[in-house]
Amino acid sequence: MDRRQLLGAVGAFACAGAPLRSAVAQNEPVEQFYKRRQLTIISYSPGVSENYARLLARHMGKHMPGEPTFIVPGMPGAGGMKAIDYLNTVAPRDGTVICSMGPGVPFEPMLGRSPVKFDPFAMSWIGSMSTSTAIAMSWHTSKLRTLDDLLRNELVVPGTGAGADTQIVPAAMNNLVGTKFKIIPGYQNILQAALAMERGEVDGMGYWTLSSMQAAQPTWLPEKRVNILFHTARKQPAALPGVPMIRERARNAVDAQALDFILARELISRLFVGPPGVAPERNMVLRAAFMATMRDADFLAEAAKMRLEIDPLSGEEVVDLLRKAAASPPEVLERVMKSA
Repeated sequence: MDRRQLLGAVGAFACAGAPLRSAVAQNEPVEQFYKRRQLTIISYSPGVSENYARLLARHMGKHMPGEPTFIVPGMPGAGGMKAIDYLNTVAPRDGTVICSMGPGVPFEPMLGRSPVKFDPFAMSWIGSMSTSTAIAMSWHTSKLRTLDDLLRNELVVPGTGAGADTQIVPAAMNNLVGTKFKIIPGYQNILQAALAMERGEVDGMGYWTLSSMQAAQPTWLPEKRVNILFHTARKQPAALPGVPMIRERARNAVDAQALDFILARELISRLFVGPPGVAPERNMVLRAAFMATMRDADFLAEAAKMRLEIDPLSGEEVVDLLRKAAASPPEVLERVMKSA
């Protein structure tokens, strides 16, 4: 047997042994497996999203058997698609790695257009830390100051990736409501996009959650640095008196349903998920620890200090929401695909 054949035989043996080792690891008692282990929460984006991930990492371990610790590496890129591709194809499937996820990402495979191939119903959903209301805005120097202005005139806004809400939602608004966003892609993340608005590279922001904007830029609203053009909530937020509700402006009933599908992402705005194939008992541990953390007094106090809103959904509730979205009528899904 020559060297190449020997290496091939060794490689085949190693691959054959991998499932056995994985099965042994998955069968290890949960407390023994997690005891003093270092786990990973991947952050898909810097800024407020990373702040949520780091906050979770500081508190979740004490609610798990064995009290493991967490590290939070960053993996930005393509609106979160780089991170989900890693989670789906490379990350270990033993319950040691979870990832924050952009809230629009799990809906893309339902529409057959995700740049990364993954099955949202095969993923190991942990939960969402918050719901959200989003806003569109123009910088205070812009001539566009109202929604009516936006329905008549073009507003240049930044995009942060093909799978990012900053590109998908404004494009949908253009088609379903009649806004005139001009989306300029190529910005790495929402903070870079916001800086571009301050510098005058773009005129506004087509989609940013209200809580994230207030956490990252707490002086913008009180100092009237931005004009809020509309919000996406179903009810009028107390912080935005008189601001138009964009859901009321859909062109017809099907467009209104399509808009509801697109904005369903706001119910799961701070998602955390594990890879496919995690043993059910370990995923249950992660889900239970996640929800216990959401009720932890020290965690909630730190969240309030960081101006991070906490309004959680469990992993089970996330799955239920995604299944209902996937069951939307064909004409609604077709309208979503054509609009965003």
